[in-house]
Amino acid sequence: MSESSLGATDEAIATGEFVLTVAPDALGRVLEIRDTEEDPGSICLRVEITGSAGVDYTYDLGWATISELDAEDDLSVQGGLSVVVAANSIDTMRGAVLDLPRASSQGGFVIKNPNRPAPVNPLEGRDIELTGDIPDKVTQLLEEVINPGLAEHGGFAALVGVDDTTVFLTMGGGCQGCAMSAATLRDGITASIYESIPEVTDVVDVTDHNAGDNPFYT
Repeated sequence: MSESSLGATDEAIATGEFVLTVAPDALGRVLEIRDTEEDPGSICLRVEITGSAGVDYTYDLGWATISELDAEDDLSVQGGLSVVVAANSIDTMRGAVLDLPRASSQGGFVIKNPNRPAPVNPLEGRDIELTGDIPDKVTQLLEEVINPGLAEHGGFAALVGVDDTTVFLTMGGGCQGCAMSAATLRDGITASIYESIPEVTDVVDVTDHNAGDNPFYT
């Protein structure tokens, strides 16, 4: 079990000193919650990856008794808080940061993880027949295969236009402004289009992720 007695600082976040770094604002909130528990000094915040949802991992956060941890778990002490990453999650959480949501109205915590699960091919196990020209085929692929998956995360992709063999797409809903949407487009949507419509040579995301009501620019 690895251990560090240093507190979480901006420098630690920047250098990736811990497998999972607790940002200062989140640290204060976690300590407040921990100190309401019986014998707070004997427990730690334990984090484990439990699966994936789209381009993000899913996590289990909870209290664990320090004396009952597995020897292979990663233990750090940050600002008086014992933080444990489960042994099976160390590699896929290295460099992650536990923080508070940007919007103060949101409760809970967020984990900003630079690692992502392997992309799932939405075409796997499906036999889909696309007909018509490139715009028709792309529209069918979006409606029948891609958007049902994106809808699970509150997002969607739409065809903006086609120039010869280049396809222009926009992403909206939960995908607009999402830091992972570019990776979603590249690893998932683009791969599906190339595989299903081999005459397409390029796929371009024209989403304006800084916009409000207007989700794309032309």
